[in-house]
Amino acid sequence: MASVATPSDLTITPRDQKFGRGGQTERWWLGGDPIGTALYNALSATFPKGEAFFVESVRAFRDGAEPRLAADIKAFTTQEVLHSREHVAFNKRAVDAGYDLSRLDKAVDHRLAIVRAKHPIVSLAVTMALEHYTAMLAHELLAEPRHLAGADPETAALWRWHAIEEIEHKGVAYDTWLHATKEMGRFKRWSIKARVMLLVTHHFLVDRTKGALDLLAQDGIKGPKAWSGLFWFAFAKPGMMRKILGAWLSFFLPGFHPWNHDDRALIAAEEKALGYA
Repeated sequence: MASVATPSDLTITPRDQKFGRGGQTERWWLGGDPIGTALYNALSATFPKGEAFFVESVRAFRDGAEPRLAADIKAFTTQEVLHSREHVAFNKRAVDAGYDLSRLDKAVDHRLAIVRAKHPIVSLAVTMALEHYTAMLAHELLAEPRHLAGADPETAALWRWHAIEEIEHKGVAYDTWLHATKEMGRFKRWSIKARVMLLVTHHFLVDRTKGALDLLAQDGIKGPKAWSGLFWFAFAKPGMMRKILGAWLSFFLPGFHPWNHDDRALIAAEEKALGYA
């Protein structure tokens, strides 16, 4: 598989938008569905600290980067700071709706502490893998409208805005990884990134499931009903995790680069729909 690079005409544009200010968000904001709401809320709970970690990990290797990559890192940083701000506000609205996110927050602290205790290149590798996750999820979110069907309009706009920018900067962590490991042999580089992705996938699925189960328990939904509901939502209908499987597998192919699949048409369509273009 031939590798491509980040498109030379790509511009990473921070869009300073605010969502849901001055109002309340319904407890089950995703069309009255507690299952879908729990999954999205569990994901959002990771973003403020997780995206700060992404910025920290990428910026640690910006020295010596080519001017184009240095500029992309700067724009990536601004986008991630804005994402963190908006998800802090969103998470507060979830708390105001009655959810306790403290256990989810502690789980993020625990996971990040383990990674930060290792060499900075490990943090960059983890960031590279997780940025592929966010790009896959973002693509599917914009490509299939039923993922947010019936959602609170302000909350749907938040997730769509976030998805636009995750697609736009999906190559930054990977390009930084290539820059940081340029002296490494190809097989060793591939072996490390493959093992990291497998480990990240395990932790991502386990941790997000635990977080969603915690939130569902706060709604009185436990046991088989909670587990079956989460499985059906994630893998059957609307089936986000099933639909990203092909994109996940592509990460392990020789010559992989996030921009092997150019999905900027999704960005253009969403910018027009949201009134940004």
